[in-house]
This record gives sequence, C-alpha cells and structure tokens, in this order.
Amino acid sequence: MIEILPAIDLLGGRCVRLSQGDYDRVAVYGDDPGAVAASFVAAGATRVHCVDLDGARAGRPHNRDAVRAIVTAAKDVPVQLGGGMRSLDAIEEALGLGVDRAILGTAALRDPALVREAARRHPGRIAVGIDARAGRVAVEGWLETSDVLALDVARCFEDAGVAALVYTEIARDGMGTGPDLDATAALAAAVAIPVIASGGVGSEEHVRRAAATPGIAGLIIGKALYEGSVKLDRALAIAKGA
Repeated sequence: MIEILPAIDLLGGRCVRLSQGDYDRVAVYGDDPGAVAASFVAAGATRVHCVDLDGARAGRPHNRDAVRAIVTAAKDVPVQLGGGMRSLDAIEEALGLGVDRAILGTAALRDPALVREAARRHPGRIAVGIDARAGRVAVEGWLETSDVLALDVARCFEDAGVAALVYTEIARDGMGTGPDLDATAALAAAVAIPVIASGGVGSEEHVRRAAATPGIAGLIIGKALYEGSVKLDRALAIAKGA
C-alpha cells in the first residue's frame, strides 16, 4: 500500500509552495504550520513531510520554531524534514526537535560519507532526497543543477542503510500536471530502497496512478491539498484501494 505524505514547506515561518522550485514564485497558504499539521493528522495522515526552504537555500537549518510546532501538533504521527542539513550537528539538532526522519539532499551529492555516517548513527531515521531536472540532480535548494544522474546517486546509497529515497522532478513540482511516475518507478526498480514520489500531484487521478505504479512506496502531496483539488481523506482512501 502506498503511503500518502501531506507536505508543509516553510519559508520565513509560513506555509508556502514554490512553483518548479523557484523562490520568486511563492504562494503563501498560512502563518500557522502547527495548525496545518494538526489538520493533516485529523484527516488521517500517517506521516507528515516538511521542507525548510530557507535552510535548503542557506545551507543551514532555519524555521526551528515552526518545525517544533509541527512536531508538537503531529503528536504521535512521525514528521520527516529536509532542507539545510549538511552536518551531523544539524541532523542531530533536527532529530532532537522530535523529527522522526531527516532527509539529506545536497549532502547526498556533495558529502556521501556524511549520509553514511548519519545512517549508521541513526538507523531508520535518515532518508536521501533526490531532486532532478531531466534526470540530473539539483542541489543548494534546487538553485544548482549538477551533471550527476539521479540513478547514480540512488545506487551510491544502496548499502548505506538509508530508510527511503524521496524523488522529485523539479519541472513538475507545484504545477499540478502529475508526478513523473515513469522515472520514479525506474528508480524504484533499480534499487532496494523504498522510493517516495514527489512533485506535480494535482488530482485524485494522479493519486490513483501513483498507487497503481509498481515499486512506489509513497507519494508526497502539497499544493493540491492547499488549493483543494485533492482532499487528504480521499487521497488516503485511494491509497488503501477505496
């Protein structure tokens, strides 16, 4: 069964969404991230996905108060967090805030030894974020695109003990045109690590297609929830085969 993860992206302490990772194309959806997390939990979410966009861009964590509020509001529902964690201290600070799983993106490309050490120290609590443009990995809050293929990064961590891969096709993120299920499924088929799809969900049909795609372990939904084109309770029901 595919896991549905509602997303909270943080910029200046507010809940926002970017279009295609562009910091100049910001839609603001609320000033109370804790309340948003509580609404997701009330609808039945089993995990909440959170991104510190300020941290991703700056290379160090921001939005600590907002993350703490989200974790508190989520109660027993685990929260996974990405954005700006590029040292063991930053990772351990996030886990110390109550975050269940830390997602490492830029570090996965620039410092794979850090990912391996973090996974060794915190079994089951480290994930790798692979954000790509046309199959090539972007880093530094999606501001830079490398020449490295997403598949090569994924294979690098096959034996590292990471809990999951979060794969985002940046061109689709925030656009509502559907996630890149072909690329996500290909990634899932190439590695034994669970792969979570992200970017582009805009309808219930997109959820159905993701749920029916072999190998995909989870689906992150953001803008569609805030704008009402997908209801979280319906997405959860679809994921269960309803």
